[in-house]
Amino acid sequence: MKLSAPVYHLKRRAKRLSREEGIPLHDALDRIATTEGFSAWSMLAAKAAALTPANRLFPQFRPGDLVLVGARPGQGKTLMSLELAVEAMRSGRRAAFFSLEYTEKDVLDRLRAIGVDPAQFADIFEVDCSDAISADYVVKQMATAPRGAVVVIDYLQLLDQRRENPDLAVQVRALKSFARDKGLIVVFISQIDRSYDPSVKPCPDLNDVRLPNPLDLKLFDKTCFLNNSEVQFRAAS
Repeated sequence: MKLSAPVYHLKRRAKRLSREEGIPLHDALDRIATTEGFSAWSMLAAKAAALTPANRLFPQFRPGDLVLVGARPGQGKTLMSLELAVEAMRSGRRAAFFSLEYTEKDVLDRLRAIGVDPAQFADIFEVDCSDAISADYVVKQMATAPRGAVVVIDYLQLLDQRRENPDLAVQVRALKSFARDKGLIVVFISQIDRSYDPSVKPCPDLNDVRLPNPLDLKLFDKTCFLNNSEVQFRAAS
């Protein structure tokens, strides 16, 4: 059964319903679940977890991959990246989320929004929201990470915002070399240019990536673009 909207959108509906009707959130969640054809929210969540794009995509990733996840704001690129990290952790791998955009609380709240209890992965999940995040910083923090660990960087266009950091192209090349040497999977969240027109094509692509500074996008081994529940995944030829 296909859901009418992503789980995080359905949760937003439930929260709004809870506020508007003054009912407990768990009751609102169950009511939303019934409109989707499930007897309870727990049933919907279990079904959705098995059908997420991340569930299908993660097995196609290989140690050493550099992955780009791009979308316009509000289309779920952060949640998709977190879902990829969760898939890794469910298979016993470590994961780390480096963010120049969110606080640690924001990141953990987004995990909860996709139905994941952060405590479940407390020993193998790391959130780092330092202002010092750069390629060199990530390399230093992940120096002892085991092969197959997933590193999410939020987000690509912010890596060289500090003048003391190297150019974006230099940092991405450094992280690509690091990923290959250590056997890590590095996922970059990326902004999409405002000129992208969904009426022209259902999903953005590499041509729509916003690049305030030069960067060879062929450095990425895999790409995943999202728009209105549409997901397009490509591997470099």
